[in-house]
Amino acid sequence: MSDLPNCPACGSGLTYADGALYVCPECAHEWSQVAAEDERRVHRDAVGNVLADGDSVTIIKDLKVKGASSALKAGTKVRNIRLVDEDHDIDCKIDGFGAMKLKSEFVRKA
Repeated sequence: MSDLPNCPACGSGLTYADGALYVCPECAHEWSQVAAEDERRVHRDAVGNVLADGDSVTIIKDLKVKGASSALKAGTKVRNIRLVDEDHDIDCKIDGFGAMKLKSEFVRKA
C-alpha cells in the first residue's frame, strides 16, 4: 500500500510523486511534498487552547467507560498526555484507572 497522501482537492488516493511535487491524475492538482509534510493536525481542547505532547489536562465532564464499573469523573487530572492522529486524539495513563484514549473535546488544558 502506498504511503502517499490523498489529493487535498478531490480526495483521490491515486496520487503519485513527480520530483518535488505530488500529482493527482484524476483532477490534475499538484502540490508540494514539503507543504504536505508540514500540514500537521493541530489538537485543541474544549476551550480552544492548543495541546502539545506532555501537557496536563483536566476532564470537563463525566465520561462512561465501556467495560469499567465506574466512570471518569469531571475534574480528574491527567498528566503527560501523548497526541495521536486516530479516532481519539489523546493517549494517556490515568492514576487509578489505567491506559485510556480520550477525545480532546472532553478535556481542558490545566
